[in-house]
Amino acid sequence: MAEIKPFDKSSGFYPERNRGIKFGTDGWRAVISDTFTFDNVKKVAQAMADYVRTQRTVLSGREFKVVVGYDTRFLSDRYAELTARVMASNGIPVILADRPCPTPSVSYAIKDKNLVGGVVITASHNPARYNGMKYKAYYSGSAGPDITKKIELLLGANQVLCEPIGELKLKGLVAIENIVPRHIDFIKRYVNLGLIKKTPLKVIVDSMYGTGNSYISELLKRGKCRVDTIHDTVNPSFGGINPEPIMPNLKELVLTAKKGKYSIGLATDGDADRLGVILSDGRPLTGHKVMTLLLLHLLEDRKMRGDVIQTICGTVLIEKICKKYGLKMHETQVGFKYICGLMGKDDILIGGEETGGVAFKNYIPERDGILSGLLILEMLSKRRKSLDRIIKDIEKEYGRYEYRRLDIRVPDEKKKALMELLKTRPLKKVLDKEVVEVKDCDGYKFILKDRSWFMMRLSGTEPIVRIYAEAPSGKRAMAMLEFGKKLLEDI
Repeated sequence: MAEIKPFDKSSGFYPERNRGIKFGTDGWRAVISDTFTFDNVKKVAQAMADYVRTQRTVLSGREFKVVVGYDTRFLSDRYAELTARVMASNGIPVILADRPCPTPSVSYAIKDKNLVGGVVITASHNPARYNGMKYKAYYSGSAGPDITKKIELLLGANQVLCEPIGELKLKGLVAIENIVPRHIDFIKRYVNLGLIKKTPLKVIVDSMYGTGNSYISELLKRGKCRVDTIHDTVNPSFGGINPEPIMPNLKELVLTAKKGKYSIGLATDGDADRLGVILSDGRPLTGHKVMTLLLLHLLEDRKMRGDVIQTICGTVLIEKICKKYGLKMHETQVGFKYICGLMGKDDILIGGEETGGVAFKNYIPERDGILSGLLILEMLSKRRKSLDRIIKDIEKEYGRYEYRRLDIRVPDEKKKALMELLKTRPLKKVLDKEVVEVKDCDGYKFILKDRSWFMMRLSGTEPIVRIYAEAPSGKRAMAMLEFGKKLLEDI
């Protein structure tokens, strides 16, 4: 086994560490066969193995073993096996998933088996040409910047060790296992499935060809709640769409929900850690409103309490709910790893982001699209109201807020120029509204006099600029996005 070498900047050690391998908001993602190659996967796996080995004495109360899972993307099973081989060749026993599995299944396995960590081969919601590697820490959630920086610094520190899988199995260093059932068993205990099954709901679930599979329908079979599914088979191309549960990727779900007169439509993303929701008339809810529903369900129906976390591009609705119930609200940079970090320190009721990824109290600090979807159904069953009616009640009490986002692919030099412009000459007005506050912890967010807001930031997972806006109407929010688009064009 190779000795872990110290990092020495002066020697120029690890020359390959910056060759396209850079960790973003949640792990390393890159284009398959471009930067995401077998050689680079082995390099990253070796760096992760080197990091795990440094934790052996630090995490002595845990079983010195990692779990490796993977999604439905092209070659994900091969990349996962390769990762397991590198880990095991470095003397780290590995539980390797025997099938594509939700990211939260991997995170739950870390807690359930008291492991030192885990790796998921997934690019989550990114286009099919991407794949990625997420490191999950001992606390069963996304590795924070402190961990990912250490892994990045270890790139190239040691020669890659990668023995044949057969030999590693014979040595007892790699065990193949279905890790999903234990995760599903927990969900059965967390959600009142009996109540949902007694409720005559008609539900359509879109798994987007990802790892959400047909788990929701299986959990709710043999009851009054009817669950139909679409796109619950493996398709590495994701049917030509990005497996992100937002429009326009949900067009078929919208059409099916309207035509079939479904009570609600649910969608899980590529690795099943995010949720999208469609109303009975086909209107999609934003991730903000999904989190709002889940927060109100925990507060009002389950009578739970605790702090709330949302990212810098979160909604005014959450702020208003926290104010009404006297809850402390934390605000983080974009990236679930920042939410995860807080969930381990404070009494957090719920933590979520604008993309529909939400984590809950008394669980693990991890997003879970399957659990989120079932909790929404539990809310409908508990309140005996349609989702449309619940949304109208929320708007009546807290006001109407419409959120929109626009992603624009731009050259690196233009991205740098945009950030420099917003830093040196911050906006005083957005359209006709005065800016009353500026937040710059992740990009630049401009809060306006009427509490609507406009934001621009660089994506941590894709080469794009994201433009965000929230306003009292969709038309106004779209106008703010166009304002941002023109600002970018004029640079």
